[in-house]
Amino acid sequence: MAKSHRTPRDVLALFHRAMVDKSADDLADLYAVDGVHEFPFRAPGFPTRFSGRDEVRAGYHKAWDASPVRLAEIHDVVVHEAADPEVIVGEWRGTGTAGPDGRPFEASGLLMFRVRDGEIIEMRDYMDVFGTFHATGRLKDVVAALGAQAAATT
Repeated sequence: MAKSHRTPRDVLALFHRAMVDKSADDLADLYAVDGVHEFPFRAPGFPTRFSGRDEVRAGYHKAWDASPVRLAEIHDVVVHEAADPEVIVGEWRGTGTAGPDGRPFEASGLLMFRVRDGEIIEMRDYMDVFGTFHATGRLKDVVAALGAQAAATT
């Protein structure tokens, strides 16, 4: 890809727009071909990372297509710039609806990007996964899955 003039702040704003739009394609297009997206606080049954733009695209299509959540807005964004000009950290809070009854939904997270030539080469995605499961009525299932997983390893 030709060098882009997108700044890390531009990429953060486009990333948030893709989240609201639930557009896995727009999101994946922000990544370098070999970009990596890691989930240090991953949810049970969810991968710890996506390696490469195509895996980001496929992973987010799968996750967002199955999700009962519809973000209406990303707000309370706080941006922290690092000494390294390729790195930016964005805190966020999103609100919207969940489930067929449209009950209110809120989630928060922190995204740490490394952007080179206008593309994400590294991402660490720290999302409140348990808050998300609680808001979607799936927390009991997740806790049960974690209990079963812990029992299997002891």
